[in-house]
Amino acid sequence: MNPDLQKLQPYPFEKLAKLKAGVNPPTELDHIALSIGEPKHPSPAFVIDELSRNLDKLANYPTTAGTIELRQTIADWATRRFSLKSGSLTGEQNVLPVLGTREAIFAFTQCAIDRAPASQATPLLVSPNPFYQIYEGAAYLSGAEPYYLSCVAENNFVPDFDAVPDTVWQRCQLLFLCSPSNPTGAVTDAATLTKLIALSDQYDFVIASDECYSEIYFDEAQPPVGLLEVCAQLGRDDYKNCMVFHSLSKRSNLPGLRSGFVAGDASLIKPFTSYRTYHGCAMSIPTQLASIAAWNDEAHVLENRDKYREKFTAVVEILKPVMDVDFPDAGFYLWAATPIADDLFTQGLFAQQNVTVLPGSYVSRADQQGNLPGAGRVRMALVATLEECVEAAWRIRRYVESLQD
Repeated sequence: MNPDLQKLQPYPFEKLAKLKAGVNPPTELDHIALSIGEPKHPSPAFVIDELSRNLDKLANYPTTAGTIELRQTIADWATRRFSLKSGSLTGEQNVLPVLGTREAIFAFTQCAIDRAPASQATPLLVSPNPFYQIYEGAAYLSGAEPYYLSCVAENNFVPDFDAVPDTVWQRCQLLFLCSPSNPTGAVTDAATLTKLIALSDQYDFVIASDECYSEIYFDEAQPPVGLLEVCAQLGRDDYKNCMVFHSLSKRSNLPGLRSGFVAGDASLIKPFTSYRTYHGCAMSIPTQLASIAAWNDEAHVLENRDKYREKFTAVVEILKPVMDVDFPDAGFYLWAATPIADDLFTQGLFAQQNVTVLPGSYVSRADQQGNLPGAGRVRMALVATLEECVEAAWRIRRYVESLQD
């Protein structure tokens, strides 16, 4: 077996299961899970109907590239959403449907990393820290070494890219961004993206921007900026060395559909498509048709945002008096500071109130100074119903207050 498999760490939820093992929560309280970022709002009925109407097409093999109708629908959506130059992002050359962003992020990394660079130094995959663990696993199994950039409150939970040494950029082959961030909810602004594009030009690395939370935000007048949007602002209509990853999972409450896309530099899309032809990842035709319906509709997305806005307003109001917590820039996570160690807080909250959150230390790694940027925080996914989220918030508040007695 590939020896690099030994470098993979247990997934955060494996660690969480061990932390909770042997703990007996109060049986009179129903369990409320705020730990997993799985949307619980109903999937759009019209998407399900479109899927059902086309089940007979399961008899047909899908192609790796998907139908041009789906690809152009995606290109049109991205052009509208991110104010791209008309015709600069085409379904024919710049878009590839994928089975959700998770598998695409992993697969793209295998293509983007040159295992034997001319320098002979191990290539680096640079990523935010804390982070989505797929970035790390993809790095190890591509032959790269992960290099973590801490996201701390002092810098609004965005990495301090100015502090990255030139020697790191020289070895960097792939930079992962996550904006809006999982778990912090921070959005990387246009000025920072402009700076990173210039660094990409200087050091010739690829920027991969994971934007799967981009459609969950609170201010309708200020949607999160995207990487391709900044390319357009700079007149870089070829999107050189820039790739974005989007999904219907969060935007449309369709995590089980496994439908997303990669878009950007056509010179990167082409070899990635070739890789995926061998990889064997092709989206079924019923899924493609359902995806077209979802990308073409914004009404359900607006309704989705309204529900999250209502939940965040209620939960933050309840927790604010006892915890360092506030609205994130975007996304559906609260990244809350804890009064005791994050793992002990998680364990105690479950034991006393039957509510599960995720310790921040489980989604971060020690940085170059030995600091663990996720320590002392927990991630709360406000994916449950409004009533459950409010109930969970009051239970968390009672638990925090019990620690102060």
